[in-house]
Amino acid sequence: MKLRDLAQLVRAPAALSVPGDAVAGATAAGTLDARTAGIAAASVCLYWGGMAANDWADRELDAVERPERPIPSGRISPEAALAIAGGLTVAGLALAAASGGKRTLATAGLLAGAVWAYDVKWKNSPAGPAGMALCRGLDVLLGASTGDLRKAARPALAVAAHTYAVTALSRREVSGTDRVLPALTMTATAAVATHAAGRSGGWLPAVLAGWYATRFGKAQREVLRHPDAGRVRAAVGAGITSLPALQGALIARHGKPLVGAAIATAAPAAAKLARKVSPT
Repeated sequence: MKLRDLAQLVRAPAALSVPGDAVAGATAAGTLDARTAGIAAASVCLYWGGMAANDWADRELDAVERPERPIPSGRISPEAALAIAGGLTVAGLALAAASGGKRTLATAGLLAGAVWAYDVKWKNSPAGPAGMALCRGLDVLLGASTGDLRKAARPALAVAAHTYAVTALSRREVSGTDRVLPALTMTATAAVATHAAGRSGGWLPAVLAGWYATRFGKAQREVLRHPDAGRVRAAVGAGITSLPALQGALIARHGKPLVGAAIATAAPAAAKLARKVSPT
């Protein structure tokens, strides 16, 4: 198995959008400390495990729609993909327990359960976008699990709303869409950005929220103009790679502007890596 094949299986560049969830949750809960790094690492493992499980569950569909993916192309066997998914999930749970204790492990367990439920059951059902939104919302709460989870509810909802929009678009990556869907997701993006900017958080949250809305909104506008499959895939990629800018705005809004700015720098890095390994 080549490293590039493994990177494609787990959508490696997309993982740059993951640590910001934990940091946003911890910042909102007032528990941003050394433990957050371990929790963020656990989150990345769970995310990568979910991506591998996703390809394993979709191997027959991908053989028709995306034969270039690692499993249908024969570069990675279904058994190896399932083993990788299981191993990464176990590693994520172990890291969560070591970093935050029983409460963090319990939250990570809920997240892992939601990830696997999405991959094997919810993805191709009407519950798909809501299921993925639940996963990302729980990921933010995972970061807050060493403190008061209630304080992280709003950033969790903001990230979940963004994820719902991205997932709704992703369901049209192969077939293309009509103009109603991008109009709705653009409205959601504007609402999320407005919330992230806040009213009294200073100028940085507004700048980062505007950056997020511009990056993701531009791609969605292209779908609105020409709703073909290629532009939908580009919009989904933009949604994934622009998430760190949203996370940065949420973090800055809760009193950590330097941390927020640092998290936001993952957005251009993810976009650059996405040109080499697809995040979708």
